Amino acid sequence: MKVVLAKHAGFCMGVRRAVETTLKLVETRQSPIATFGPLIHNPQVLEMLAEKGVGVMEEVPASTTGTVVIRAHGVPPARKLRLQESGAVIEDATCPRVVKVQAIINKYQRLGYTTVIVGDRDHAEVEGLIGHAGAAGLVVSRMTDLDGLQLKAPYIVVSQTTQDEEMFRAITAEILARYPGGKVFNTICDSTHKRQDEVRNMCREVDALVVVGGRNSANTKRLAEIAAGLNCPVFLVETEDELDPAKLRGYQCVGVTAGASTPAWIIRQVVATLNAI
Repeated sequence: MKVVLAKHAGFCMGVRRAVETTLKLVETRQSPIATFGPLIHNPQVLEMLAEKGVGVMEEVPASTTGTVVIRAHGVPPARKLRLQESGAVIEDATCPRVVKVQAIINKYQRLGYTTVIVGDRDHAEVEGLIGHAGAAGLVVSRMTDLDGLQLKAPYIVVSQTTQDEEMFRAITAEILARYPGGKVFNTICDSTHKRQDEVRNMCREVDALVVVGGRNSANTKRLAEIAAGLNCPVFLVETEDELDPAKLRGYQCVGVTAGASTPAWIIRQVVATLNAI
């Protein structure tokens, strides 16, 4: 079996920055350290952080001590303010690409624009973006959501940074057709764009694709969905233990890609296991 590893696989800049920021805090601070919500969507990395004493805070306490790391996805500004008021030392590890989307929303929200966010309604990043958009924020997750959309100018459209680019283009084209005059900002990050393009190209060259990453990772699932949409057999696994040699043995060439929150050590283990088949 030939194994082809994607060039753009594993930690993106924002995830690497969040993980490195947290690990540095572990080395330099004695006070309790917690992340607000899971730092990234990868259970193996979260387990590693837990072993180093990093907790996970799900609710804002009335009062607290120690350091709270804001995860790569960001948080609503009101929640960040409440964390500061609780007495925590805040370490903001929000991905700079997400910060850029927040800044666009803030600018146009002050000018009286409605914000339409194309993204997964329950995703942590989208929750944070809605917090910046305020009462004038709307979320569109799929084309059918447009049937219940009530929109009037002025408005802007932005995207969750890990959205499927083709889906974003289709949805924004339909929004503009129904409600002319909106401003569209393609805020899908460059890392997501490269990964999705690479998957589309790989599916033309391999017999099957293994996608490595956490099941709660939106960008990881998106890679698998793109491959499946191209009729490429796809196997979504969190670790090498989930690989099925009996099913994979029938393919001559297998591609491997990974979500933006998948650490390099897990990718290496998956590739090594495939090479041994």
